[in-house]
Amino acid sequence: MKMDESMGFILNVTTRKFLQLLSLKFSLYDITTEQWSLLNLLEDYNGISQKDLAKRSEKDPANVTRILDQLERKGLIKRIPNLEDRRSFLAYITDEGIELNKKLIPIEHDVVNIALNNLSDEKIALLRESLKEITTNINNYTND
Repeated sequence: MKMDESMGFILNVTTRKFLQLLSLKFSLYDITTEQWSLLNLLEDYNGISQKDLAKRSEKDPANVTRILDQLERKGLIKRIPNLEDRRSFLAYITDEGIELNKKLIPIEHDVVNIALNNLSDEKIALLRESLKEITTNINNYTND
């Protein structure tokens, strides 16, 4: 099999190029794509534990802690002790984080539109479903 026909290679290159473009656009706001993914999740799940945030973002808990440290230093989130579990903290997005996220969401949409340019709605729906199925297959395999 030629490398450019390898599904793993194609997915890797596509993901890398997408993230490079998104990173370039986000760099004007001094935020990484990794940081934004957690900031954006906190808009929907404000007051979530770091453990649950790691699950929802499908990131390693230690990585989530590191990213939250960075976001907290920037004043975009705050963490408070979890009264139900003294070993954990709950993460909250700040007003500054909300404002920044409002600026970044349209940028992410623009990058997605660039990436999906010339694809029909049917192809986009099929791509979305296929990628979800691939993720489920891998999760099922690694969780056995």
